[in-house]
Amino acid sequence: MFVFNPARGVLSVLALVSGLTTSAFAQEVNLYTTREPGLIKPLLDNFTKASGVKVNTVFVKDGLAERVSAEGQRSPADVLMTVDIGNLVDLVERGVTQPLKSDALEAAVPSNLRAPDGSWFALSMRARVIYASKALSLEGFTYEQLADPKWKGKICIRSGQHPYNTALVAAYIAHHGEDKAQAWLAAVKANLGRKPGGGDREQARDILGGLCDLGVGNSYYVGLMRSGAGGPDQKIWGEGIQVVLPSFAGDGTHVNVSGASIAKFAPNKANAVKLLEWLVSDEAQSLYARGDFEYPVKGGAQTDPLIQALGPLKVDSIPVSEIVKHRRTASSLVDKVGFDN
Repeated sequence: MFVFNPARGVLSVLALVSGLTTSAFAQEVNLYTTREPGLIKPLLDNFTKASGVKVNTVFVKDGLAERVSAEGQRSPADVLMTVDIGNLVDLVERGVTQPLKSDALEAAVPSNLRAPDGSWFALSMRARVIYASKALSLEGFTYEQLADPKWKGKICIRSGQHPYNTALVAAYIAHHGEDKAQAWLAAVKANLGRKPGGGDREQARDILGGLCDLGVGNSYYVGLMRSGAGGPDQKIWGEGIQVVLPSFAGDGTHVNVSGASIAKFAPNKANAVKLLEWLVSDEAQSLYARGDFEYPVKGGAQTDPLIQALGPLKVDSIPVSEIVKHRRTASSLVDKVGFDN
């Protein structure tokens, strides 16, 4: 495994990855991923044990689509794995993926969590939830209610331009249209207790510190905090808040996904398909849930107890592939209302 440095140029990149070719091993697959390798290593190790296929992992922190595009037909990449639906769609729009027809993937991944043409499939989910003071009663809370003037000065959130938040705004646009989304975003800004900043976990910290009553964060951070994986301070933050699974009025909870595509010029396509199909198996989906505190995409797969304790998740019915179409408009609205100012 190595980390890609865009500044070194395409030729040096191809030299570095020359070992990731089909000549090295009879059975192998080359994975380019924006996920920290340590998070998915248990999954890949189990896949190798089950299939006999060796996984060569290349961690690409930034510029995955640009990198694979620059490598062109000489790219050794077989599977492209990302966090955030926007990054997945970037790969498709850049023309570095290929569609896949797989009965196993279509049976495991609900239609609202995959591309209609099979160009990408979600592998795990994280819900955009509400962190809140334990003193509040928030049964049946909706995203729309974040704009209620009763919360003036009481909401904390990270930058509106962070992909987690632009995805939420994009979902709001999909539900209500651009004009109502702009009005909602302006009203949420008016309710902020401080300038947007920090990460999701810092919203929990600031609720405990009395800076706000509500925060917006991802569900898997709750598992990271409450498990102690982030250290003793974060464990206090996680245990000191209540977590609410909000919904869009009349629908479900907004989720973002991690997922994967088959690379356009995959030299080991058969093994790439094997890997994707294994990643939606019961075993792999349970490993995702236990290792990363994410929600499985496959129905019936076990969720980690810390996440299961948040209550049943009803996923927003609007397909993720439709929501992501509004992400650029969402980003523009964030700037238009001066959300981060």
